[in-house]
Amino acid sequence: MNIKKKVLSKVKSSAAALSIAAVALSLSLGTAGLKKLSAAEFTGTDTDVTVTLTTDKDEYAAGEDISFELNIINERAGWQVGEVSVTYSNTEGLLPSNGTELPASFDTIKSGETFTFSGTLVGDETVFPPVSNEEGAAQAPDSTGVTKAPEGTTTVSGQTPQNGTINGIVVGVIVAAVIIIVLLLIMLGLKKKKGSDSNKGAGSSLKMFLMAFGVLSLLTSGLYAPGVSVKAASTDEEVILRPYVKFTYAGQEAMIRMVLKMSMSQVKVDIPTDKKVSVKTTACHDPSIFKDTDGTYYVFGTHMALSKSTDLINWSNMDKAFRDSFTKEVKDQIRAYNEDSSAGNWFDYLWAPDVIYNEEMGKYCMYLSANGDNWISNIVLLTADTVTGPYEYAGTIVYGGFTESNYDATDVALVTGEDSVPERYIKHGVSNRKWGDEYPNCIDPCVFYDDAGNLWMSYGSWSGGIFLLKLDNSTGLRDYTVSYETNAHSDAYFGKKIAGGKYVSGEASYIQRIGDYYYLFISYGNLEAKGGYNVRVFRSKNVDGEYVDELGNSALFDSYIFNYNLSVGVRLFGGYKWRTNLTGRVAQGHNSAFVDDDGKAYIVYHSRTTNGTEAHFVKVNQLFTTKEGWLVASPFETSGETLNENGLSAEEVAGEYEMILHKLDIDYANYEVNVPSFISLSVDGTITGAASGSWSLEAGTPYIELVIDGETYSGVALMQNIDGTSIETPVFTALGKTNQLTVWGSKSFSE
Repeated sequence: MNIKKKVLSKVKSSAAALSIAAVALSLSLGTAGLKKLSAAEFTGTDTDVTVTLTTDKDEYAAGEDISFELNIINERAGWQVGEVSVTYSNTEGLLPSNGTELPASFDTIKSGETFTFSGTLVGDETVFPPVSNEEGAAQAPDSTGVTKAPEGTTTVSGQTPQNGTINGIVVGVIVAAVIIIVLLLIMLGLKKKKGSDSNKGAGSSLKMFLMAFGVLSLLTSGLYAPGVSVKAASTDEEVILRPYVKFTYAGQEAMIRMVLKMSMSQVKVDIPTDKKVSVKTTACHDPSIFKDTDGTYYVFGTHMALSKSTDLINWSNMDKAFRDSFTKEVKDQIRAYNEDSSAGNWFDYLWAPDVIYNEEMGKYCMYLSANGDNWISNIVLLTADTVTGPYEYAGTIVYGGFTESNYDATDVALVTGEDSVPERYIKHGVSNRKWGDEYPNCIDPCVFYDDAGNLWMSYGSWSGGIFLLKLDNSTGLRDYTVSYETNAHSDAYFGKKIAGGKYVSGEASYIQRIGDYYYLFISYGNLEAKGGYNVRVFRSKNVDGEYVDELGNSALFDSYIFNYNLSVGVRLFGGYKWRTNLTGRVAQGHNSAFVDDDGKAYIVYHSRTTNGTEAHFVKVNQLFTTKEGWLVASPFETSGETLNENGLSAEEVAGEYEMILHKLDIDYANYEVNVPSFISLSVDGTITGAASGSWSLEAGTPYIELVIDGETYSGVALMQNIDGTSIETPVFTALGKTNQLTVWGSKSFSE
């Protein structure tokens, strides 16, 4: 037995093609795949890891040594194979020669390396006796003699003989075939029973057939498929390969079989100490950005959090001083309408404040959610002479969850002219738990001016959806001169519905004018690290909608659907992890956005990580508009970068790239994140590597277009610093024109 490592030599294209073809055939045909493979050689590939198992011959005499060799080639760029665990299930009677024990694990295999393991087996004479003269020439053992299994050796006996395994697979195929026949008979019966509902019956039949075919595929190819890949938590992947070879030993069919379980992980890129940049972040949930006249940036957040910065990179926390500035009188006024029964501190049920400066009033205006039980929530207005306070109570904008008992404490009668609770708020009310069927939870305000200088507030969360109200510029409160219809997408009191509804996830609305459009930002999913939180974007020429995504989907929902990973709304980014990040970035959401004095646009949000906690941090990425007018976010957090309006040259952009495609179908509940694959952008405009296609720059502009595996992505190319470093590198960010997926690219950094 001999174990060694050697440098990977380039596999010839013809051999690789044959290997891939063999793998595909075995996966799809099951037992038929066994017949196609060489009796003395196996080659299988999964996730760019290729395993080859060979024996020195395909026929052996009784007592003769069987020399075999296992090669594992890791061709996956940027990934390494961790310890490989090995389970043997060789034909009964095949034992390690000379009593040596077969290893149960192998070493780490780096990208671009080959691991080679060779060993020797011999047949037990009680299982493989010499062939008699009547059957043919006698087969005598060689000089090593017959070796019996020593105590403690790796399992090589007591296994089902190969012919039994083949029979088991055949039985599996027969069982699967019977299942399909039964299901087809059931489908025919269902179709007759459904009568006129033929389309629905056909759809159900197709689903059942696909399920049956899936069962057949599992039974026929899963037992001895060359490779089955299972996605594990975080950025690790488990790859399973099952190499085997068949041969004849002492006139009997025999087999060497192994199951190799390999844990694969991306290789972290270590940044030199002199290239690292210290960044001071802050914790502020649901951050709302405000820039004061002296150039200082502030983020206000849930639980009366406040932090400030002068560069959008380094932040100073001001929570305690800010909370201490509120008087008891103001605290009592804020919670006069409701109080969350679970709140500990006075600020625990105060969520997502948004601050603007109202020039007509000459006041800083804070719009604050006072969240309560059973939708009994309201949004209050507080005013101050300085951005950090102290703030005074000025009134309430909108009330929710009202009943006969608290109707008089609201302004609903003033708006609707009805002295008692309107019947629609009883039919869909708090007492019967149906309020959210139609009406909003009055939280998460966003207040902004439109192009004409009019003041608006969007608000709401899940439940009945996101609504929009016109405000009075002179008071900062509701504009009582504006009336609204009552219909499926509007309510006389709550205003116009612009997104969500029917309990479809969606909260933290934020509307910002950038370029030619008003962009509506909404967060889908639950805010926890494993909750699938992610930002979606819609746009409209009009402040009150209709807001649609790139594919024309409306932001409104008229029936419930689970939308966390749904392809509705442009998702700026999902969970991801660059190779320079210590942990994955997940649950990014509840953002604000703004356009700075120099015209640069930014998204400000909180992000969690895959470290197993709910700790959250403020992050800021620059936003860009594509040629088609859709928003894309920078691949890295802002560090003061500037988009070159004249663009980069092809020579600057060309090179080896790490590419992150923000796929929608992601297992967020298990911390799955999108990780880089590796591509090359050649000067001639071709893309090779993990994806193929082409790329081009529009001369005199920052626009880039990439065709990646048949999908066209439109975006911008620029220079940007890698997070936490002083390393500047070309990057691109682009949006798929038909799949509505975001793709990021960063030119690979090499020490």
